[in-house]
Amino acid sequence: MLDNIRVVLSHTTHPGNIGAAARAMKTMGLRHLYLINPRLFPDPQAVAMAAGADDLLRDAVVCGSLDEALRGVVFTVAMTARLRDISIEVKTPREAMPLLLQQAAAQPVALLFGTEMSGLTNEEMGKAQVLVNIPANPEFSSLNLAAAVQLIGYELNVAAQVHVPKLPETNPASHEQMEGLFAHLEKTLLEIGFFTTQNPSRMMQRLRRLYARARLEPEEINILRGILSVTTEYNARLAKRYLEEHSDV
Repeated sequence: MLDNIRVVLSHTTHPGNIGAAARAMKTMGLRHLYLINPRLFPDPQAVAMAAGADDLLRDAVVCGSLDEALRGVVFTVAMTARLRDISIEVKTPREAMPLLLQQAAAQPVALLFGTEMSGLTNEEMGKAQVLVNIPANPEFSSLNLAAAVQLIGYELNVAAQVHVPKLPETNPASHEQMEGLFAHLEKTLLEIGFFTTQNPSRMMQRLRRLYARARLEPEEINILRGILSVTTEYNARLAKRYLEEHSDV
């Protein structure tokens, strides 16, 4: 199961934190490190802080976007110290790790960590299915990146001790299938004029939250996109008919 888990670090600013995170991963049996636009990598400081986890750095996948890092992933857990007003499902590490392991039994999953200074953006958070908040001192809740990776790795191992491996009951859609749905949905809502009285960005956040809870399967994605396509075609026919009926006005 651990071999299906990616640790994704977004826009890491200090190379030493990448090395320390790699060391934390290796001590907990995690091997797959993905880096989204790191400021400095590769770098001697990363190697020094890895302290023997050089192989994880050597095999790390550097990506230009979060979508690239999550390609093929069916379940993403995102870490944050800040709870947003519009958030996806929020769990503690101990609640979330069994869910991650269940999905990892069959397909790739991801643990997503944000930049050291500001964490994950709302847009990045919206691409996850579950949000994890590590219980900490509310007056000083920000953990060092490597410490957060170590803690989550430990909770994964705790969950793995009692986890009974079994294939998920459903076949969840991949990240790119979900993103295709959201792009199609936003385009359709724009074309039919739904956003006239709505804030598009905020509404799409809410819709992402709704579909994250639903855990859609590929067949369900196809059904929804079929509905969207028919909606667009019907709207186009109505517009054409209106223009024809009022062409002499």
